[in-house]
Amino acid sequence: MKAEARKLAIADYKKRVSVAGIYALRCPATAEVWVGQALNLDKIQNRVWFSLRMGSHSNRHLQRAWSAYGEAAFSFEILERLREEELPYVRDTLLKERLAHWRAALSASAA
Repeated sequence: MKAEARKLAIADYKKRVSVAGIYALRCPATAEVWVGQALNLDKIQNRVWFSLRMGSHSNRHLQRAWSAYGEAAFSFEILERLREEELPYVRDTLLKERLAHWRAALSASAA
């Protein structure tokens, strides 16, 4: 029965719906905001924080600010969750549009 329960748990995990959307990283010490998009908002903060801690984030300006002020000076915020889309190209188009909107609205850089 243990193996069957494990298989059911794995099947349930694979059926989980990931929510795409737009997020922001804020650094009050510098009054800067970085906005990015993610296909899975539930996991993006861990991924971004990990790359920043390792000093390997692709945005050099964000990485410099993180190195100068530390993790405590940053906050993570979900700006918008997109409704579920069946077609990936529709979802991707919506993400691009909403990303451009939030960057302009917040005068933010790319995350």
